[in-house]
Amino acid sequence: MVKGEVIQTNTAISKDGTAIVYDKTGKGPGIILVNGALAHRKHYGEKELALLLANNFTVIFYDRRGRGESTDTKPYTIEREIEDIETLINEAGGSVYLYGVSSGAALALLAAENLGPGKISKLALYEPPYGSDTKKEFAIEKDKIKKLAADSKPADAVTFFMERRGTTRDEIEIMKKSPEWNDLVSIGPTLVYDFEILGDGTVPIDIAKNIVVPTLVIDGEKSFDFIAATADNLGKIIPAADRKTIKDQTHEVSPGAIAPVLLDFFSTQPTKMP
Repeated sequence: MVKGEVIQTNTAISKDGTAIVYDKTGKGPGIILVNGALAHRKHYGEKELALLLANNFTVIFYDRRGRGESTDTKPYTIEREIEDIETLINEAGGSVYLYGVSSGAALALLAAENLGPGKISKLALYEPPYGSDTKKEFAIEKDKIKKLAADSKPADAVTFFMERRGTTRDEIEIMKKSPEWNDLVSIGPTLVYDFEILGDGTVPIDIAKNIVVPTLVIDGEKSFDFIAATADNLGKIIPAADRKTIKDQTHEVSPGAIAPVLLDFFSTQPTKMP
């Protein structure tokens, strides 16, 4: 961990004028962390992970558009989110390693295909949530989230999303009494973005085949049942992919568990070439 926990907060302006707020810490080659649904740079241990990596790397972790302190520009497109990442890559010197979590891993995968090895030299993916439902079930959930967002019901969208992932009503009621609930509701409308990024909910085979950078596909031993099969599938399809399962971890991987895996992967020469 970097002594003094020196973290700089900056703002980058994306191609469409959206202000992307990000934190930067550390020294060395750049890593950008891409978070998943209902998260921004102050959620789920991103600061802790950044500091664990900061002795070896310059780490950027940011608020995706519409979240935290970043602004938003309508209409939403996936291409604009990729442009946000490209803007941050340029801020980091033009080439980085990319690590994405959950739907952020799906976004990182799309960014790697679009931006190529000139911008992204290595890619790490933690549990992109493809394959959780059939196409029909995924489409129903996607439409429901869109409708709740369009009806200005972000709290209902968050509740529905969490229930679909196994959170009980009692657990949600407890969450509603916590200071974090308003935070979740404020970024609830961006659930629509995450569902767009996941396409039809199945593994994007044609995109995965096009990834030409060394890639590590990671899952947690105690995560959702479908995750391991999805990770195995991606590990086979991506030409330069390695696979790793982290013992005792769930979908919300702890910074202490993932940090050594990322340090090892981003610090070593690739074992596979596309």
